[in-house]
Amino acid sequence: MPIYEYICEKCGNEFEDIVFGEDAPFCPKCGKNKARRLMSRPARYTDGSGGGEDSSSAGSSGCAGCSGGNCASCGR
Repeated sequence: MPIYEYICEKCGNEFEDIVFGEDAPFCPKCGKNKARRLMSRPARYTDGSGGGEDSSSAGSSGCAGCSGGNCASCGR
């Protein structure tokens, strides 16, 4: 199920909601259905060590999830 980001044109509140079809969601702050869908921000993948490295810079292998040196070895 897709989760979309919205901004309420009435009160300016930004929120996320699961919406089916073309239904307009109701703002959880003011209750109006004057929301406009926002462009989602891309998520960053981290290796989980807390160092903040993303998969493009974590280690010298082709991807952060394997030690084979290229992505063909892990199937990614």
